[in-house]
Parts: sequence; C-alpha cells; structure tokens
Amino acid sequence: MAGIRTGGCQCGAIRYEVSADPIALYACHCSECQKQTSSAFGMSMTVPLDGLRIVKGEPKTWTRSSDSGRAVVCYFCGDCGTRLFHDAKRAPDSVNLKPGTLDDTGWLKPIGNLWTSRAQPWVHISGEALNYETQPDDFASLAVRWREHDE
Repeated sequence: MAGIRTGGCQCGAIRYEVSADPIALYACHCSECQKQTSSAFGMSMTVPLDGLRIVKGEPKTWTRSSDSGRAVVCYFCGDCGTRLFHDAKRAPDSVNLKPGTLDDTGWLKPIGNLWTSRAQPWVHISGEALNYETQPDDFASLAVRWREHDE
C-alpha cells in the first residue's frame, strides 16, 4: 500500500485514515448488502482493526444479523447516514471498510464475490474471481488471492 489512505462520509462529519494494507477486497451480493447500498451489491475491504483510525467525528452504530446468521456491528455517520465500515464478529481483529468511502477509489478491484446465489440476474460475475454461492466458512482464500493480485 502506498502510505496512508483517507476517507469519510458524504457530508464530511466523519473522516478516517487507513494505515495498514488491506487483507482482501470483495463484492457481496447478499440481500442485506443490496438493501444497505440501494444497489446490486456492496463492497467490503477487510483491514486490520489497528490500521483504521477515526480522525474526525464519532460514528453511530447499529447491530444486525447477516444472511449467514452472524451479528454485524455497522458504523455510519449519524448526520448523512453513510455506512463506513462493519465490525464482523467472526474476525475481531479486523473491520470491513466500505471502500466507496475512500477518497481515492480508482485502484479498487474486487477479487471475489460472496452470495452469488443472490446476485441480480443482470450482474456479470467474473469467472476469474473467487466466487461463493453463499458466505465462505473461511476467508483465507480471499486473503491469499488479494496478496497475489497486489504483487
């Protein structure tokens, strides 16, 4: 990763810095991500928890159950509602940043797709990506693919 990446919500009330290399970047087609983004899928960029720092504002939280049945703590701006990141209980040392909130998004390229069984019929799922009909039990393959992609 080239230095610190910055980002924030739409209104600017929340700003953050990411100082750690991403672990993985993938698209999720589950019904919850579709609702959360008002789109066909959501993207998640997994980063180490200690590599994310809020530098302005204080996000609000909301806890929901995921399609896999796990609890997910969602962090968002209380003013504009922008979803910033998720704290997945399955991986307490990392967070899933919503990468569309980064200031520079031109380098983003997901290496996998989750919940392809719920993808909208018009979405093209690349055969070159790691694709899962539901949520994988283990995200290690996504991390390995990300490292290979990043080299």
